[in-house]
Amino acid sequence: TVIVATVLTLFLNSRTGNGVFAASALRGLRFFQILRMLRMDRRGGTWKLLGSVVYAHRQELITTIYIGFLVLIFSSFIMFLVEKDSYVEPSKIIITNETTIITADMLANLIDTDRHKFETFADALWWGIITLCTVGYGDKVPSSYAGKFVAAICSFIGISFFALPAGILGSGFALKVQQQHRQKHYKRRKIPAVLLIQKLWR
Repeated sequence: TVIVATVLTLFLNSRTGNGVFAASALRGLRFFQILRMLRMDRRGGTWKLLGSVVYAHRQELITTIYIGFLVLIFSSFIMFLVEKDSYVEPSKIIITNETTIITADMLANLIDTDRHKFETFADALWWGIITLCTVGYGDKVPSSYAGKFVAAICSFIGISFFALPAGILGSGFALKVQQQHRQKHYKRRKIPAVLLIQKLWR
């Protein structure tokens, strides 16, 4: 580790000619010390358990992801059709010799309206991903009542439907842990039973 850190420091210092940058870059490597936590699970039992649960319920997860992808494409397309013609260009402010008063609402309309509009299907697709995943950045928002209605429906679908993978994995973990407990209990009772049979047979 010391050798690798020394080589990286010399390399960065020779390339940039700035020792401060090399030192700061080297300090950034401290983040990788968090990988030491992986030593707590040397046998990889946690990852094996996770992999077995995902593999056992792979069909349900694939079906859920497929249906969610279809819902995403459909809702984004509907939103694009509804919102692409509802955008109204903000009125331009003509500054003359007379005093022109610009209110906060007018300034917000000029700045935000252009940013929130759905110009392409990619904008609608980005909105669909953020809405169905229940993140809600707010960078793309509908302006018409029909668009807001579609957004409300998509939000309910995202809350109810996109929680299915978590439920599937949660139930899979519970069943797997229960199965492991049964196997341990079976092994504990199997060995005394075998010893008893051997003693009686002799």
